[in-house]
Amino acid sequence: MAAKFRVTHQPGKGYHFTLVATNGQVIASSEHYESHRACLAGIESVRKNAPDAELEDSSS
Repeated sequence: MAAKFRVTHQPGKGYHFTLVATNGQVIASSEHYESHRACLAGIESVRKNAPDAELEDSSS
């Protein structure tokens, strides 16, 4: 089973997606979007822009 995006809707808050790993753990969570279409565009943005993302760790 591959990781998957889950879209949910909360009245008054809008749409939101989470990226869920194969073991069921949430590994990413989005902002709230006003429309379903905007939420799906956010998912496509993650798919398109993050496959080779580098790690920037400013915690040390």
